[in-house]
Amino acid sequence: MEVIGEAADGEEAVKLAGRLKPDVIVMDSAMPRMTGLAATREILGIFPEAAVLILSMHSEDTLVRQALEAGAKGYILKNAVDLGLQTAIRKVAAGEIVLDPQITKSVSRTGERSPALTPRELEILEHIVAGESNKEIAATLGLSVNTVAVHRANIMEALAVRNTAELVVYAIRNGLVILP
Repeated sequence: MEVIGEAADGEEAVKLAGRLKPDVIVMDSAMPRMTGLAATREILGIFPEAAVLILSMHSEDTLVRQALEAGAKGYILKNAVDLGLQTAIRKVAAGEIVLDPQITKSVSRTGERSPALTPRELEILEHIVAGESNKEIAATLGLSVNTVAVHRANIMEALAVRNTAELVVYAIRNGLVILP
């Protein structure tokens, strides 16, 4: 095994992956300037043969689902003791899906509505956490206020929260958004 590159943020990870073309990319989920999930989507869009292994502090089911939906081949926790990083890297390089044993909730890859949020819902959630109103979000994203309201309701239903304050707390505690 050889480390051929290291990135300080998500944008640099995308650039390096395109240039270095590694077999496996170990991606931190909480990177500055671009999240690990966003970087994974971009990398796999331009370099689909790469195997991405997400490293995270969060075992929240929504994040695991989003990582797999983004195309990651593995998701392990930074405090993993039952599964070593080298073992996980070798497994994803061999084409296996690797999930940390500490992740107790089942992660399905079906098309059923699940707690996983869509990329658009995550984008809207970031604006909600930033304190923007539906009208402000609509103007920024070029959507109607009603569309934003529907997305907000879907997000709240998917995450089983009752109001905006709970939504913001949930999003921050579970790493669904990265605060500047």
